[in-house]
Amino acid sequence: MSEAAAPVSYKGWAGIKRAFGTPSALTMAFLGFGSGLPFLLIASQTLSTRLRDVGLDLGSIGLISLASFFYLLKFVWAPLIDRYAFPLIGFLGRRRSWLLASQVGVTGGLFALAFVRPELGVTPLVLWVLAASFAGATQDSVVDAYRIEIAPESAQAALAATYTLGYRIGLILAGAGALYLAQFEGWIVAYLAMASLMVLPIATTLFCREPAQPEVRMQRRIDFFGAFWQPIASFFTTNGVVLALVLLAFVGLYKFPDQVIGVMAGPFYLDSGFTKADIATVSKLFGVWMGIGGAFVGGIAVAAFGFRRMLLVAALGVALSNLAFLLMAHNPGQLWAFYAALSADNLFQGFAGTVLVAFMSSLTDRNFTATQYALLVSLANLPGKFMGGASGYIVEATSYSTFFILSSATVLPTLLLLVWLWPRIRDRSNP
Repeated sequence: MSEAAAPVSYKGWAGIKRAFGTPSALTMAFLGFGSGLPFLLIASQTLSTRLRDVGLDLGSIGLISLASFFYLLKFVWAPLIDRYAFPLIGFLGRRRSWLLASQVGVTGGLFALAFVRPELGVTPLVLWVLAASFAGATQDSVVDAYRIEIAPESAQAALAATYTLGYRIGLILAGAGALYLAQFEGWIVAYLAMASLMVLPIATTLFCREPAQPEVRMQRRIDFFGAFWQPIASFFTTNGVVLALVLLAFVGLYKFPDQVIGVMAGPFYLDSGFTKADIATVSKLFGVWMGIGGAFVGGIAVAAFGFRRMLLVAALGVALSNLAFLLMAHNPGQLWAFYAALSADNLFQGFAGTVLVAFMSSLTDRNFTATQYALLVSLANLPGKFMGGASGYIVEATSYSTFFILSSATVLPTLLLLVWLWPRIRDRSNP
């Protein structure tokens, strides 16, 4: 029986402890680890730090970051994930078969990236980043669908925090662990070690249970083309055209202040005079644990106050935390400034991540979980990702300080949309 069918309350402090105590919570921690591990290595700061370390210019680094665009487009093939099991291993079930296939793909991609030489030409690196990001994006889509389907709405904030715990531990190893190894053993050893750690989520997929499919799905015949258009039509039918468009715009802009500075973070740390070991200690170890703390605070806050008010708190926190990087820009090489900036940044990133996951989960139809949630997640990363591709040129044309101030100001459209949405969204987590 699925947990979603069990008559169990997940409200309040006792409910949070009950949600964390379910087998699904442990499963989500390991699956979250599998999602977090490859991200920095193929789509974010560890890769950009590697490229800067071998001498690539900031403009090229920003453009290469666009090679991971599959993370933004996973909604395109998510209908196939909702409709079919993966060929040849379909006996594992619709969710677990796709999980296993994508995790094996991520492992192969990381293994191949270990041996590329970007200083001799970036084409092989770009091709393997494309392949690895496709597998990683597919894995993320299935993990998100699995989380939503394995537990009721009232438990989603707690499971989001549990997932974030695993995800952030993956970030620690892919960030701090990879940078430490790169510092002392080189990039080949670093990437090979990261690839070997994918055995943990693969083992979890083999032993976890398949969530039950909604009965309405089994009664509804959806052809191949219907699998693509029905999830989108359902979202607009449920919310109405105007509200649906505003919700999509709101989700798309919500993480923009954070996303826009992501690509330049690694180069900024190096240009501020910090070594790879410093970056590993402060950004990838201390900072990630701050993010875990923020995620758990976010889960508790959503359970206590609902996600509507917490959306406002999180949006302001993420935008203002970007200004903390001005401390580093004006105090280069000072570890205290590094710790202060990363404390603010990661605390609010973790908090906002849990709040946004709970909100987006409440918007999905469980008949089209993977597709609708993948669409929302893709929109949450799309604007900032494309701006991140041009971020290197913005920094070179202005300065790091100006860049951080401009990124903080980008929260204004999000706040205006939230004002319009405030009376129109229902706090399902706290009715």
